[in-house]
Amino acid sequence: MSISRSVGVVISLACLLGMAVAASKPAVQAPARAAEQAPALLPQEFGGWQMQGTPQVSKDPTQADPTNAAVLKEYRFSDLATATYTRDDGRTLKLRAARFADASGAFGAYTFYLQPEMTKEKIDDQGSSLGLRMLFYRGNVLVDAQFSKESAMSGAQLRELAGLLPRPSGNSANLPTFIEFMPHHDYIANTRKYVMGPAALAAQAPPVSADLVDFGASSEVSLARYNTSSGEATLMLISYPTPQMAAEHLRRIDAAHQMGQPQSGVSSVESSGSFFDKRTGPIVAIATGPVSDSDAKSLLGRVNWEASVTWHQPTNDPQVRDLYMLILNIVVLCGILAGLAVVAGVAFGGIRILMKRWYPDKIFDRPEQMEFISLHLTETVVKGASQSGTDGGRPAPQNRS
Repeated sequence: MSISRSVGVVISLACLLGMAVAASKPAVQAPARAAEQAPALLPQEFGGWQMQGTPQVSKDPTQADPTNAAVLKEYRFSDLATATYTRDDGRTLKLRAARFADASGAFGAYTFYLQPEMTKEKIDDQGSSLGLRMLFYRGNVLVDAQFSKESAMSGAQLRELAGLLPRPSGNSANLPTFIEFMPHHDYIANTRKYVMGPAALAAQAPPVSADLVDFGASSEVSLARYNTSSGEATLMLISYPTPQMAAEHLRRIDAAHQMGQPQSGVSSVESSGSFFDKRTGPIVAIATGPVSDSDAKSLLGRVNWEASVTWHQPTNDPQVRDLYMLILNIVVLCGILAGLAVVAGVAFGGIRILMKRWYPDKIFDRPEQMEFISLHLTETVVKGASQSGTDGGRPAPQNRS
């Protein structure tokens, strides 16, 4: 009994200690995390290229692109690093690496700068080239490379560079899932755009204006162009947090479309050509352009949302991680204490057996004949019964007829 009580006390103390450590850990480490600096964007050397001097860094989006600084802010621009590299043969390479809060921002910025005439390159997540310029992104970093001379090994060298770039962790490494519902058949290469704000949307000449999309409702947009038998159509997907929000915004878009082209500054939809829309789950799909109604409906019919259920979803929340470590440490401690209890029991039993063999009847055993206290309860009960039968020593009365 004493051993079980001791184990219970130790486990309780361990739980209280772990809770205290978990409660104090975020407060202690918060300043440390804030003080940590993000890893350097560009390496000193890669693939035979040597950096000249030190890289220029900035957290101002206007330094990255003065014309489209508002667009970079919508993609959650973080910082920029620019550097010049040289090789022994005299060639030079200028690199501009922009980091964003997550992979969605880097992917959106990549689609924003992607030009239709670019050629697809196999560089990490996605890459394209046009002449001496190569554009690619890896994780949450977008890289714009400008070579002084063309080389057959340029792609391989940039792939080596991509392997040295910092990678995001947790959910920040995931791309938006709704873009997977964009059809692949008849897609025009390099026309897909991922939009996270009104500035980027206005640059794409969308069929629906930003105030109808309502980016304040945490919406996201994906646009692409498709070839049809009657012409080129535009497909626009607007993703909302819930199907109810998508249904409400679809009613607003339909109402604006039925009213026609309003005055400047008012919510508008494109009225030229065909215009068809629908809701599928939390997504509003719009097909429009100078195409026939049948082609627009056919393109729209290829967009169908399906729920995706996952059992395991990674998270980077420090409180969740600390709670997980607390529970894990408690389980490990209980396992260790249980193992010690088993070892102690086996050791005690083994020592007792050995002592009985080596020193019989001396340490653990008792003598065969041993005096013990007896209450003699049986004799007491018999004597009491005999005394009650004599009725105080007088004979019982006899019945006379």
